[in-house]
Amino acid sequence: DKVSVGEIPADHDEVRSINRNWVLSVEHAFSQSWGMSATLPIVDRWHGHIHNDPPDSEFETWNFSEIGDARVQGWYQPKQSNVGFLFGAKLPTGKSDVANDAGEVAERTLQPGTGTTDSLLGVFYRMPVPDSSSTIFFQGLWQHALNDHNDFKPGDQVIVDGGYRYNMSPKLALMAQLNALTRSQDSGSQAEPDDSGGDYLFFSPGVSYMAGPVQLYGFLQLPLYQNVNGVQLTADSAVIVGISGRI
Repeated sequence: DKVSVGEIPADHDEVRSINRNWVLSVEHAFSQSWGMSATLPIVDRWHGHIHNDPPDSEFETWNFSEIGDARVQGWYQPKQSNVGFLFGAKLPTGKSDVANDAGEVAERTLQPGTGTTDSLLGVFYRMPVPDSSSTIFFQGLWQHALNDHNDFKPGDQVIVDGGYRYNMSPKLALMAQLNALTRSQDSGSQAEPDDSGGDYLFFSPGVSYMAGPVQLYGFLQLPLYQNVNGVQLTADSAVIVGISGRI
């Protein structure tokens, strides 16, 4: 259920978060069956909440742009197979102690990094639709923290994506995806287990266009279902835009 700010009493009342993240990815194929990718995010985040310290309350904000946690991921797809496998790690490259101008350190779930090394395991499936200009795909990825950091361990998460791509022309394609995410509760003395974890399902229509040597693409991500533990901020929508090319 949607609740207003402060409707459910807590030591702090969440108000709003705005996330604008930049992601740089590089992928290299060693052969038709083996390849790897490296991803580095830059987290641009504004967050505000009301800290309740009776008899007074204080509105606190954080506004930062920091490098997040990098990912290194390999993939293997047997020849003449539509099924492939993913494996890799999320690395603790992002800070976990960012503070605001008043010296208040942000809560751990707001930090650009978790401080943990996480394993990544997954499977994907891609298949052209016979006698058409369409492709369907499926991908599932499980992420598990291998350690904790400063009394904080993020919960496991499983991401499942499925989608359809229709090539209207050699340059223009329409896409539609369903994106499901389930995340377990965080643990540790610096975590907020009662207010972390949940289940989400999004519908993401999109379009891509080949402009010379590069591909431009964009998605609008709309929530179909969101069920979280405790009181959490959830997104009404998200926009993803990007550019990719080959060297």
